[in-house]
Amino acid sequence: MELKQKLKQMIIEELQIEDVTVDEIDDDAPLFGEGLGLDSLDAVELVVQLQIHFGVEIKTLEEGRPAMQSINTLTRFVSAKLSNNKRQKALP
Repeated sequence: MELKQKLKQMIIEELQIEDVTVDEIDDDAPLFGEGLGLDSLDAVELVVQLQIHFGVEIKTLEEGRPAMQSINTLTRFVSAKLSNNKRQKALP
């Protein structure tokens, strides 16, 4: 499953978003506010779930805010972190 699809599925399941399917989440729509409608408590849970599911940490608000704007920004953020983690593990 593509990373973007996995992220959407994780958000729906872990944040218990009802009446929304993976296909209904617009990749560029805001995750918070008028878009998907997530709130600050959802943001905290999303940070935790990213750590659990992908081993990706969001350590600061300055890092998290731009990363969690939309599915596309979240996908780029997680992909970059996963690539960076792989490179660090490959170093002797």
